[in-house]
Amino acid sequence: MPKKTKKKPLEGQIAVVAGATRGAGRGIARGLGEAGAVVYCTGRSVRGQPSPYDRPETIEETAEMITSAGGRAIPVRVDHTVESEVRALFKKIEREHGRLDVLANSVAGQDMRMAGWTTFWETELRDAVPVVENALLSHVITAKHAAPLMIKKRRGLIVEITESDMLFCGGNVLAQLVKFSIKGLALIMAEELRKHRVAAIAITPGYLRSEWMLEHLGVTEENWRDGGKKDKTFLESESPLFIGRTIAALAADPKVLARSGDLTSSWELGQEYGITDYDGRQPDIVKHFAEEIVPSSKWFKEAIQRHIDWLNRIARRADRYLRPTSTS
Repeated sequence: MPKKTKKKPLEGQIAVVAGATRGAGRGIARGLGEAGAVVYCTGRSVRGQPSPYDRPETIEETAEMITSAGGRAIPVRVDHTVESEVRALFKKIEREHGRLDVLANSVAGQDMRMAGWTTFWETELRDAVPVVENALLSHVITAKHAAPLMIKKRRGLIVEITESDMLFCGGNVLAQLVKFSIKGLALIMAEELRKHRVAAIAITPGYLRSEWMLEHLGVTEENWRDGGKKDKTFLESESPLFIGRTIAALAADPKVLARSGDLTSSWELGQEYGITDYDGRQPDIVKHFAEEIVPSSKWFKEAIQRHIDWLNRIARRADRYLRPTSTS
């Protein structure tokens, strides 16, 4: 008798990766496809019509990576800042499948207008409104039109891709506002979706070996370790596929609703679910920072402590609503 093929954990499920062109989005699309989901790869960059980023990657290329690995992927050009295009995408999915199981919102994670480490009083704000529209409002629009398909089936997972598993992150004030808001967006959606049994979670990758980062260090995925000669921390980096695999594991977890509203990371999920990168490594950027970076940085230590103190004050304040003190 022929040997039965083991069923993949997301087989039969429908996923959308918004912003699947490159970086974390491409890795997430690949990870979901590897786990058996039918993956709609969306974004603005298609062959012959690149996005304003003027990068060579396209959503067709991402879809081909998935299909060549034995999965099923469908590239659809969508500008996620245009609500009519987003609405049309999910109407198409509803017609073709009648369901949506996973949305990974990774739009504009590498918008270069958020690059730089200037102070807020030195940040160029000429592009502030387009940045917020492209990197934040696009997430709201996409989730808005994805959620009804999940609510209808009383199941689903919305993943918001952000930066850092703490409240603050790197970059200028525009980057920090966007990434901070995405974390809050996941929390807001989680509370509104809980009664419909749909989960929303914010997730950050670690030190991501994106296409841009590989170019910046003058290496390829084949010899990426050579980048450690310029940046020692790069040796603790992860491929985009790693966060994809961890999100696939999260989507397959029958208890995912219990952690709705959470802010987590690829390395934390990797440890929890026993996920490794394609080379067998289990990246843990926090371990590297705790051992190599923070001890030698007075500012970093003090900033993290202030973060802890702030969270503790919020927690104590919130606790009073559950256990108010007597005023008599």
